[in-house]
Formats: sequence, structure tokens, C-alpha cells
Amino acid sequence: VQPNNYSTFYDDQRQNWSIMFESEKAAVDFSKQVCIAKCNSSPALDSVLSQDLLLGEGQGVEGGDSLEVAYTGWLFQNNGLGQVFDSNVNKDKLLRLKLGSGKVIKGWEEGMLGMKKGGRRLLIIPPAWAYGAQGVAARVPPDSTLVFEVEVRRVKLAKECSGSDGLSVSSRDSPAPSPIPSSDGFSSD
Repeated sequence: VQPNNYSTFYDDQRQNWSIMFESEKAAVDFSKQVCIAKCNSSPALDSVLSQDLLLGEGQGVEGGDSLEVAYTGWLFQNNGLGQVFDSNVNKDKLLRLKLGSGKVIKGWEEGMLGMKKGGRRLLIIPPAWAYGAQGVAARVPPDSTLVFEVEVRRVKLAKECSGSDGLSVSSRDSPAPSPIPSSDGFSSD
């Protein structure tokens, strides 16, 4: 994914190709399909597949950084996007998380590394990196592969977290009130 609706890739002979799309939406939709195709062509998904949709700006996030994220989660069904099981896109509250704190599923911890503010990424997460054999009651069946589109709206880098007055902002890292990817974080709605 490149700025101005471009995508570039290498073929199996290491030849570089570029595609220009007529709109941001067309570029994003194509990139999603590339990620889904990668998933469908791999014999076994044993780690998180990620595909940037929009790059964003600034420094890539690392463990310890605090993020505010908009997301939608689908079940991976019939080789593509299935039923939406969770989203905060049309809600007032963004999901707040601190990367590396273990408050979200392992697939998010891995898949979001390197994202930048304003960036969007598609993550395809195998069951072992999500909810595994237990699933989530009434939402995620056991052994489900999950797909998330995540957008980083705000970033607070770990090295900026304690101000000159020495006060830490870790009090903001309390569990968020929205249905988060952690089995105990789901609301009853």
C-alpha cells in the first residue's frame, strides 16, 4: 500500500509492479481481497496475517504504546468475510488499549505492531491467536478464525507517557467499557 491510491508488489520473479486505483475505497477493497486470498492459499494458518489498507503517519507503534482504535470483527466463513460479531465503528467510544499489556487477544498484540496513527489494517487471526477452542458464548464459535479491520485513531507513545511533572497516565489503561477482544470483556448486549 502506497500513498495516493497506489499499491506495489513483487511477483515470484522479484519483478516490481504498481497498480493505481481510481479511489481510496477501490485500493482498500483490493488490499482486503489480497489478504483473504493469502489466507485461502496458505495450507494452514498458524500466525496472524496482516495487510495494510492505509498507512497512516508518524512513528510505528510498539509494545507499551497506548492506542485508541476503531474496529470491526468478522468470522472467517466460506473462505471470506462472514458474520460481523463485534464492532465499535458506529459507537461513540473508541477501544483504548496498551500494546503488550495482555488485555486483548494475542492476534491483536502481534498484528497491530508497526501501525501508525490514521493507519488501517486487515488482520486474519487463527483460533490459537484468538479465542481458541472455547470461543465466546453466543458470539464466536469454538476454533474460529477471525478477521478484524482495525484503524488507529490516536497514539500515545510509551516514551511520552510520563510528563515533566512525573505523573504517569497509566490510570487511563483501565479495561475499556466496550466489547473488547478478551473473553471477559464482552458486554451483555
